Amino acid sequence: MGKFILGVIVTISVTILGFLGAAMLGQIPTAANVPPPQWEVHFANSAMDASMEHHAPHINNPVPPTDQNFEDAMKIYTMNCALCHGGLDRKPANLGTSFYPPAPNLVAHPPDDPEWHTFFTIRTGVRYTGMPAWDKNLSEQDMWKLAGFLSHMQKLPPAVQEFWKTSFGVEPPTGEEEEKPSPKQK
Repeated sequence: MGKFILGVIVTISVTILGFLGAAMLGQIPTAANVPPPQWEVHFANSAMDASMEHHAPHINNPVPPTDQNFEDAMKIYTMNCALCHGGLDRKPANLGTSFYPPAPNLVAHPPDDPEWHTFFTIRTGVRYTGMPAWDKNLSEQDMWKLAGFLSHMQKLPPAVQEFWKTSFGVEPPTGEEEEKPSPKQK
């Protein structure tokens, strides 16, 4: 039994050292203009979700989902988020596709995460993705407005839908569009 446990420990150690050695010798690709392997996407998304689950406070949005707050959030989104995550006019963001991993198009594929998760992502950013922390640039109330807007984007009140259509020339997403699902990107 002791030899078996020692064998397991040696195997795990050799695997870890082999991976670290390959990384330090430059054998692991780091190009940002090619798709990552599926194992990397899965590992990165799993690690980020686990980190959010562990570190983000699970609190309710203190900003009420009013028409005015949604309209304010649309303006904040347009000024601060659209460059990377796509505009409310439904045009994709060329800059966002240049990131590694690419920034998700939040209008075509709204996040399905809880509001506390989205708020924490906005506030703290996501390391190694290009997603900055907005805690020094936006107020906590504005970050909550954004989190609420992104969570309700497909079920906005009629007055806010009309504001979107008037301001951006297109209908807001309703969730009924037949779009190809995008891989979960953060």
